[in-house]
Amino acid sequence: MSQALYERRQEIFGRGAHLFYQEPLTLVRGDGVYLFDEDDRQYVDMYNNVPCIGHCHPHFVEAINSQVATLNVHNRYLHEGILSYAERLVATHHDGIESVVMSCTGTEANEVAMLMARTVTEGEGFICTNAAYHGNSAAVRQLTRARGSKLIKPIPFPESYRCDAQDKRQYFLDRVDEQLAAFKTENTKLAGMLICSLCANEGLPDIPQGFMREASERVRKAGGVVIADEVQAGLGRSGNWWGYEESDFIPDIVTMGKPLGAGVPLAATASSREYVEKFRLGSGYFNTFASSPLQAAAGNAVLDVFESEQLVRNSATVGRYLARQLESINEDVDHVGDTRQKGLFVAIEWVESRTTKKPDREGAVRIVNSLKDRGFLIGNAGAFGNVLKLRPPLVFEQDHADEFLNAYSDVVKA
Repeated sequence: MSQALYERRQEIFGRGAHLFYQEPLTLVRGDGVYLFDEDDRQYVDMYNNVPCIGHCHPHFVEAINSQVATLNVHNRYLHEGILSYAERLVATHHDGIESVVMSCTGTEANEVAMLMARTVTEGEGFICTNAAYHGNSAAVRQLTRARGSKLIKPIPFPESYRCDAQDKRQYFLDRVDEQLAAFKTENTKLAGMLICSLCANEGLPDIPQGFMREASERVRKAGGVVIADEVQAGLGRSGNWWGYEESDFIPDIVTMGKPLGAGVPLAATASSREYVEKFRLGSGYFNTFASSPLQAAAGNAVLDVFESEQLVRNSATVGRYLARQLESINEDVDHVGDTRQKGLFVAIEWVESRTTKKPDREGAVRIVNSLKDRGFLIGNAGAFGNVLKLRPPLVFEQDHADEFLNAYSDVVKA
């Protein structure tokens, strides 16, 4: 770590600006699944979902360079690239997703979704989970680690590992029913439910089978709409195009972000044409930097690589291989309570012991930093900060997995 660079950052950003790792990295370049520091040391990136097609993919670099050298304006002009991208993106979804509102960040996409839901239902209240993260604006931030208010009612995030109920699915459905009843008692009209399709920030829990589908039906019956946050869950991450396919439910509104532009700020809120047009007519929404030719070039290049390199299939096959090997290693590690996987997204529950299931955040942090020292970048996350989070670019291959598995086995057994 460059101490001088660190002090400059502290001064200009203010102390408290978050940095990864006990000894922060100074990164200078990337290539595929690899990142390189100022001493040209190589690291395998197993955390960043933004460069989903790999760092500095040649096709992506050429596409955005060419577009910047040609034209980039706001979205009040006709442009073929923008429309082509929107059509391709919508085509990856279920038939009820027909039109799209473009933006720049997941926060914006979720705020648009909340406004859209409130427009079409004329309601105000939202159900979310109690350990979610959906963004940083004043409105969306109310859903982050929500404790409950007149307009925001959280439920315990649906999971199987620590839930002792005999019927886990019904237990969490009862919590949904309780919050729907609370809105009714307080005379707050329901707008909908906003939930990450995989509960990624909650720690990628094993969601009880059927919960998402039945919770969605309850919300619709109560007059609300269902919003699937696909910022982390989507775009091939789960081994499907979208996380809601993995979790077996059909959303009314879908939000997307980060990976869409592989580093170019690009996000989207998609729904039926009816809902999108009601939102547009009711809000007059405009975003200077959204639906730009540059965003379209980035988004189209990402989809090109997904198609040519079959990244959705790669996510499923390599993710499955990685998880099986990890499960074999973790059988002998008493600090691992659970290993969970959806495509190229793996969560390892690090606990004080399998018997107590007590989260061990400090132990997880030690593992993260030890692996960094071995040249592999992962993170710790989840509701308790104790989940080892593996989420590499989708060009991650079996050879990369084998390299990581050797280092991981050494570290966790040390």
